[in-house]
Amino acid sequence: MAKQQIVFFCKNCGYSSPKWMGKCNSCGEWNTLVEEVVVKEKNERTQWKEDANGKKAIPKVRPLSEVEAGNEQRLVTNDAELNRVLGGGIVAGSVVLIGGEPGIGKSTLMLQIALSLKSQNVLYVSGEESEAQIKMRADRIGTIPDQCYILTETNTKIISQQLKQLKPEVVIVDSIQTLFSENIDSTAGSITQIRECAGELLRFAKESNTPVFLIGHITKDGSIAGPKLLEHMVDTVLQFEGDRHYSYRILRTIKNRFGSTAELGIYEMQGTGLRQVNNPSEILISQRDEPVTGVAISAALEGLRPMLIEIQALVSVTAYGMPQRTATGFDLRRMSMLLAVLEKKCGFRFGTQDVFLNIAGGLRIEDPAVDLSVVAALVSSNQEMVIDSKICFAGEVGLSGEIRSVNRIEQRIAEAEKLGFEQIFISRYNTKGLSLNKFKIEIQTVSKLDALFSQLFG
Repeated sequence: MAKQQIVFFCKNCGYSSPKWMGKCNSCGEWNTLVEEVVVKEKNERTQWKEDANGKKAIPKVRPLSEVEAGNEQRLVTNDAELNRVLGGGIVAGSVVLIGGEPGIGKSTLMLQIALSLKSQNVLYVSGEESEAQIKMRADRIGTIPDQCYILTETNTKIISQQLKQLKPEVVIVDSIQTLFSENIDSTAGSITQIRECAGELLRFAKESNTPVFLIGHITKDGSIAGPKLLEHMVDTVLQFEGDRHYSYRILRTIKNRFGSTAELGIYEMQGTGLRQVNNPSEILISQRDEPVTGVAISAALEGLRPMLIEIQALVSVTAYGMPQRTATGFDLRRMSMLLAVLEKKCGFRFGTQDVFLNIAGGLRIEDPAVDLSVVAALVSSNQEMVIDSKICFAGEVGLSGEIRSVNRIEQRIAEAEKLGFEQIFISRYNTKGLSLNKFKIEIQTVSKLDALFSQLFG
């Protein structure tokens, strides 16, 4: 009979210990060790790669100098937003982990991708829903191709048998927390089971050169459930986020071995599935009949995508002893720094006033070029002066009140011109090598905040 042993595993790094400890000796995190029952027995792991005679293929050692370097093979889908966040398409043999809150639309997105790949054999493995439930959702999304197969199973041994028989070109697993392996004597969803099941699917992807998508649950603090080692094992980690009370969803890249980690895709949840939002400015800029104070438009960049976003600010006299500082979608410490610059260098008084800042559309922006529009919106609300809706901003604000240059200014100006803006304020230091004559939009160059406010408000 196999011997049972109690081992404590770290949820953050996967470190194992024979006894519980408050602090992990490997990663240094506190209260991350959880108890698991492990059965020590010799089980032969699943081998995916076979030679021409059907025997196990043993990999050979090769000198690195003899390896031919080339572009990785990519499968370009009909979903331009997914292609963007993956770096140009699905890489053959890659493992992609998609995390998100329950009900946010992860399964709908993956089923929509499976139905759109009409020329490839796609296997959709579901451990959470029945075949009838998946069929009902597929009927709402659109036509169902003959090459799309479903399998409602959680045992990795049975899944491996179906993979060898079907030989799919794309595999989708919903979700990794529901799978279990017979090699591990613990419940599905435990740290050891998630690590073992992900390892088996990773070996299958690399040895068969088949891309695998894993849907993962997240915990209450927003991290993907299971060991942190899971995110290190896969090639790409995507975060599907958004407010369930609103229709817009954002697909953000957290990790990508084959592309940039600064890309994002935007979708709109509809009754027939997720609609791609090719022009993000349509949801990020509000349409108003009357001008209002405290609103400024910024020409920002997310990855390679330029977009115009709306900055909303509200400054009011505090009713309590300590003024409030609240920022949604923007770094609160960055906003505090900009408030200090406005007080010290420009003479505006925010010490006895509540300040609220919001990025429209539910985005989180880290682009430093948003600084100029943030200070403009704050002063607009403070002084009760309206900023023309045809004016946008792109510039970083320094501690001495200077306006610093930002990268890829031509793309920002071109996007503002395409959306019908008449003026854009940029840093004077951004004009080096920039041809102002090729743009129809009026470009205002400023080097200090005082010069900006004098041109805006007189």
